[in-house]
Amino acid sequence: MKINVIGCGYLGTVHAACLATLGHEVMGVDTDVAKVERLSHGDPGFFEPGLPELLAQALGSGRLSFATEPTPAEVYFLTVGTPQVTDGLAADVSFVHAAIDSILPVASLDAVVVGKSTVPVGTAAGLVDKLGGRALVWSPEFLREGFAVADTLHPDRLVYGLPDDPATACRAQNALDQVYESMLAADVPRLTMNYATAELVKMAANSFLATKISFMNTMAELCECTGGDVTLLAEALGLDARIGPLFLRAGIGFGGGCLPKDIRAVIARATELGVDDTVSFLHHVDAINQHSRDRVVDRALQLLGDEPEGKKVTVLGASFKPNSDDIRDSPALEVADRLHDQGAEVTVTDPQALFGVHRSFPHLHTESDITAALTGAELVLLLTEWQEFSHLDPQATIDLVERPQLIDGHRLLLRRNQPTPLWPPQVCSNSIGGHVQPNLPLGFRRVLEMQRTDEPQMYIDNALRL
Repeated sequence: MKINVIGCGYLGTVHAACLATLGHEVMGVDTDVAKVERLSHGDPGFFEPGLPELLAQALGSGRLSFATEPTPAEVYFLTVGTPQVTDGLAADVSFVHAAIDSILPVASLDAVVVGKSTVPVGTAAGLVDKLGGRALVWSPEFLREGFAVADTLHPDRLVYGLPDDPATACRAQNALDQVYESMLAADVPRLTMNYATAELVKMAANSFLATKISFMNTMAELCECTGGDVTLLAEALGLDARIGPLFLRAGIGFGGGCLPKDIRAVIARATELGVDDTVSFLHHVDAINQHSRDRVVDRALQLLGDEPEGKKVTVLGASFKPNSDDIRDSPALEVADRLHDQGAEVTVTDPQALFGVHRSFPHLHTESDITAALTGAELVLLLTEWQEFSHLDPQATIDLVERPQLIDGHRLLLRRNQPTPLWPPQVCSNSIGGHVQPNLPLGFRRVLEMQRTDEPQMYIDNALRL
């Protein structure tokens, strides 16, 4: 099928490359001339495992190209951003309207428009008249940064928000079924529903995930107060089939460009609809998330003593999560920035995100070499769960630093799959999540994470063979 993908940021670039890999003729469209030029040469402009190879293959096949203006096509995907407005909690959907305006001069009345951007409930219904009879489907994305290629090619489910008119809905569904023919043949579940439900699926999913994370961070603080171990607590909870093991990792809170702004957008939309009391708990989820960052800053300042000024602090991690260079609303960088404001000499190291740190936090010192970053540190904070950091040798690290003090924000170094903690408990005693129980094997959590880390490469390899 001939497809245009409007908006070539993170979502649009991944989706365009994957659709071309599936055999479609895809044009990625973006108003940023420099971005179009870069993408045309195979450079996505951000780190995502497997994407450069997929992009190169799609470009080489001739099925993928990029331009600054839409062209005639059978299907148009809207993949533009919906950031939080500057003066409130709501999502800014102006880019969605601009994307539709851009396709109207070239899209035939038979074309199908597919919205994938995350929007407040009620947005799609308000766009129907603007499309002048063209069919609209709202099909939200569920990508995880660091796993985006796998999540696009092998999704958990496909959600179609369809129009009320049966004939238009049938035409729109048939078009999207053709786009995702290989996925449907592989028995990926397809759920059809109205616009409002499809919009709510995405918002509800992110709100629920954020709630689970904040809940476990409150449990981590209770463990610290009572001598509990939040890792073992999470294992016990996760073995309950009603709860499940995912998103039970205690840490320093969630960040990135989705969860924080999406829960605020739910609050804003509920307020507009007059049902703000219904989602009032999301205010607490957001507040707990901020409190998780505050606790790390407070703990760091306590360890640095009465005079943090001039003390050398090393922060391991800048991206908001591993396997990504995305630093939007990064908890790690907020902590680093606040310690810098208190006078500490902060050095940040990260496998992929240092360019973004240079651009957005020029006052923070960065170091790509982890040995150099650790040398002479009076406090080390591990704040992003990169596998590179999990392999740090404890004795070699202790020999490099000035003072053996570590705050492990994700309990990454406290255990591997062996019977005793790898790091001396006294070094990690200020880490998140309470007491570290010796002589206990690593539970399901790390094993599961290792499996999830390996899983996408299999999907990427399979895609490159298509």
